[in-house]
Amino acid sequence: MYYKGIYHLFYQYNPYSAVWGNISWGHSISYNLVDWIHIEQAINPTEPYDINGCWSGSASILPGGNPVILYTGSDFRNRQVQNIAVPKNLSDPYLREWIKSDHNPLMTPMNGIDPQFFRDPTTAWEGPDKIWRVVVGSQIKGHGTALLYQSRDFVNWTRSHRPLHFSNKTAMWECPDFYPVSVDGINGLDTSVQGTGTKHVLKASFNDRDYYIIGTYEPETDTFTVNPDFMDSNVKLRYDYGIFYASKTFYDSAKRRRILWGWVLEADGEPDDINKGWSGLQSLPRSIFLDKTGKQLSQWPIEEIETLRRKEVNLQNKEIKGGTMFEITGITASQADIEVSFHLPNLDEVELMHPEWLDPQFLCSEKNAATGGVIGPFGILALASKDLTEHTAVFFRVFRGHDNYVVLMCSDQNRSSLREEVKKSTFGAFVDVDPVEMISLRSLIDHSIIESFGGEGKTCITARVYPKLAIGNESHVYVFNNGTESIRISNLSAWSMKRAQIFALHKRRKPEID
Repeated sequence: MYYKGIYHLFYQYNPYSAVWGNISWGHSISYNLVDWIHIEQAINPTEPYDINGCWSGSASILPGGNPVILYTGSDFRNRQVQNIAVPKNLSDPYLREWIKSDHNPLMTPMNGIDPQFFRDPTTAWEGPDKIWRVVVGSQIKGHGTALLYQSRDFVNWTRSHRPLHFSNKTAMWECPDFYPVSVDGINGLDTSVQGTGTKHVLKASFNDRDYYIIGTYEPETDTFTVNPDFMDSNVKLRYDYGIFYASKTFYDSAKRRRILWGWVLEADGEPDDINKGWSGLQSLPRSIFLDKTGKQLSQWPIEEIETLRRKEVNLQNKEIKGGTMFEITGITASQADIEVSFHLPNLDEVELMHPEWLDPQFLCSEKNAATGGVIGPFGILALASKDLTEHTAVFFRVFRGHDNYVVLMCSDQNRSSLREEVKKSTFGAFVDVDPVEMISLRSLIDHSIIESFGGEGKTCITARVYPKLAIGNESHVYVFNNGTESIRISNLSAWSMKRAQIFALHKRRKPEID
């Protein structure tokens, strides 16, 4: 959340070990969303209603500007209940201490709610009737459900007679998010904005992925109308088609934007987590907004990330013939920001798109970076060793559909590491762009993570990789073209990225190792 000039990031945290358990709310603050200060934990499991864990939730800003937190507690009976906490001292700019309400728990699982499927309250929004609403993730009769609760005072909550939304094609919805987006531009909107000029987004986390739908919200009746719904069509909208889960947005009132954070899990083993003392990270914060087509969202790393850039390298109007590559030199390839625009001069001989090729991830696996085509694969080889024994390929292919071109974006980690024990996945998604004009790619590389944005943020893929050879100064990055047709780079800009500044105002407990 943003409060009086400071950004606050709360996150699920185990103060004793880099494995799941003893879940508290870690708390870090920032003035620019890049450099961070770790401070004391905000909420710890100390009461009967959260003694088995202070789980996920959301912050809301009440009239007058006062922040509150709604969070899920796992109580002494291992039921999931919803609680509230408020700052102890609003004059403390860091909001270091939080007080739990004597009214807790505010919402309990009753009237058919399974106590094991009742968690993760959203940021609240206020309707035209001055009544607050909040959604809690659930599963009713095996169906994913966004339960709706209402309150006039933010303490006494009543369950609505019908949910905001549900789906008979999914199970439990974790970490739901519900917020408005403008149909007229990229500026973000406060969560309580409704009416003309807005659409609403409902995000739900299930099947280890973050899916979203876009629709129309009627606040007078609390009706949310969508088409298509979750899992209805071949194009299943996701924030990110790689490792990205349990995400959360917030409205940044200082810069009038909505910002998305995503939890990026590890792809190595628990012993590695214990050895390094931490597990999981947050994605780079992304601005998120309705795409010009109105059919999907677009995302882009916030502009503050560019303050970390140094050692810029530029290249324009370079042809890459089929079966060739070149190295981007002059930057630190293990920490880099790369933007490249590809122009395709010859689309006459594009491969035909078969009607059965509906699953982009499967298509990326079958037609990987080493499998030649006509237009593609082309893209970058990131975190690569000098001899290419290790590399992660982020690339595109172009096909001809029935009446249009189809652009496929892939992230192939099959050769990312010589370590046998780490997961090496292949991710893929289609990108809604016209290759006649241009295909753009931006990849941010940071040692074990590659966040890639295709088509100016229409399609995003995040990968975790753990090279054994391509580390530090032994890491390289290449641009390649394994198609038969030449492509042209209209523009390439690449930067080394310096480290963000991290501080601690208190001594954090070191992980305990058995």
